[in-house]
Amino acid sequence: QETNPDFLSRLRTQKDYDVVVVDTPPALGSKALAAVVPAADYVVLPTPPAPMDLAALIETVRATVMPAGVAHRVLLTKVDPRSLGEALEAQNTLMELGIPACNAFIRAYKAHERAALEGVTIAQWRGKNGREAEADYRRAADEIQRDWRN
Repeated sequence: QETNPDFLSRLRTQKDYDVVVVDTPPALGSKALAAVVPAADYVVLPTPPAPMDLAALIETVRATVMPAGVAHRVLLTKVDPRSLGEALEAQNTLMELGIPACNAFIRAYKAHERAALEGVTIAQWRGKNGREAEADYRRAADEIQRDWRN
């Protein structure tokens, strides 16, 4: 829950942790994002595949992530399962721009909301599309872990 940019910029000096995960606001002008990206070993950039969201993400990657020289990958989220073409188009756009994107993506299911309302993780939820939603996260996590191992 830390938001102080000075603290975030010193994450590499923290000795009590093997892995530090930071979730920052996606806004290009975010001081937290600007502070944490240069301190990161790897940056995951989640975004919906909608054109407006993708345009903002591309600007953030070009202005903040690429200049820091940090390994990164875009993860498409909130993908409508009925129109997977939008996600594939977004992945192709990112590839053409030289921005790495996960092959996996997170589809939008009501299961996410229902699990949260019940106070359980998607892996614990047993309703409709729960297994599909869990599988999306597992595929993305496996892909990101392969990056870390290399």
